[in-house]
Amino acid sequence: MSLFVRFASLILSDFFRMAVLTLIGILPFSVSATDIEPRSYSNIPVGLNFLVTGYAHTRGNVTFAPSVPITNGKLETHSAFLAYVRSLDFWGKSGKIDIIIPHAWISGEADVLGETRTREVGGFADPLVRLYVNIYGAPALSMKEFANYQQDTLVGLSLAVSAPGGQYDPTKLVNIGTNRWFIKPELGISKAWGPLTAEIAAGAFIFTDNDEPFQGKNLEQDPLYSLQAHLIYNVTRGIWVAFDTNYYTGGETTKDQIEGNNLQENWRVGGTLALPLSRQFSVKLYGNTGVYSRTGSNFDIVGMAFQFRWGEGL
Repeated sequence: MSLFVRFASLILSDFFRMAVLTLIGILPFSVSATDIEPRSYSNIPVGLNFLVTGYAHTRGNVTFAPSVPITNGKLETHSAFLAYVRSLDFWGKSGKIDIIIPHAWISGEADVLGETRTREVGGFADPLVRLYVNIYGAPALSMKEFANYQQDTLVGLSLAVSAPGGQYDPTKLVNIGTNRWFIKPELGISKAWGPLTAEIAAGAFIFTDNDEPFQGKNLEQDPLYSLQAHLIYNVTRGIWVAFDTNYYTGGETTKDQIEGNNLQENWRVGGTLALPLSRQFSVKLYGNTGVYSRTGSNFDIVGMAFQFRWGEGL
């Protein structure tokens, strides 16, 4: 049962990173982005399918670029998503592919030239596809073979790609889509000592330009570098808890060749609880909050995800 619970963590955390980064983090102002996903590089049997759906609530402050006459920005986001995951065999190494389709509703207010303005918008966010391959310590195994597998040290690689398919209006500052692509390569390492597992992963978001930004002709953004770490404890079969943290920096924007002076540097901490409901269903609850933000942008996230699994050996 722990096999399908871990995927709720994987997909939900991935969605929140994309949702917050996509919804408010790569517009012409700087905010925090989340990248907190425990057990991303755990091994699972090949030939399994996972359907995951969930909800998240995000609330907090954002800081706008100096070139935009907007201050005291506060946003609230309600997010839902649907995701499909398939575990794969890559020449004897375990891997998986994620396909995530998010939807969100944003509301908030800010001061524009001394006058308070509000904004409400709903729609699809940019879709995300991510591919994982464990290159060391996680052989591709059938469900039967996996029964005797014991994790030691794992090393994995992943590549996420997000396409500009979400709602976007260049006449508005706050949108759900981003009107551009990003890719994120990442390296992850996981080490187990009995029921205790430590993980660390380092990656970078690399953005294409937005050629229709708010009040401009072109928006560029430097890469955003992320580092996350997790301490995970398996309480009993199918139930686990995790302490999660991440750090990221970079992401300074340039609009129409004018630098935004909005370099990001943020720390976040959070926790995760995963529970099985049956052999095929599971639920995960989690939350995280900012403990430091260079730009003054900070927000809290709480959410849950439900998962159904099927496939070979079940």
